[in-house]
Amino acid sequence: MNEHRKSWKPVAGKNDPCPPLETKTYETPPNLYLGVQEPGLEQFKPAEALRKGTLWPALFGPYDSPYQSARSAKKEDAR
Repeated sequence: MNEHRKSWKPVAGKNDPCPPLETKTYETPPNLYLGVQEPGLEQFKPAEALRKGTLWPALFGPYDSPYQSARSAKKEDAR
């Protein structure tokens, strides 16, 4: 259960004007699963830490859009 992307299935109401989405997703931050930060955790080099937004790899959680693969698939179909 240590996945950063969670999903849920919304309930569609009978008066909803839009077609319902079957599944919605959301991201959870890595610090939820860390507990107490132990001394001596591995660290990124300073330049890499600035690019990634954290000094510790255990707290790094890249955001991968769940829609990115769907968009690229649509672009491939259009070609």
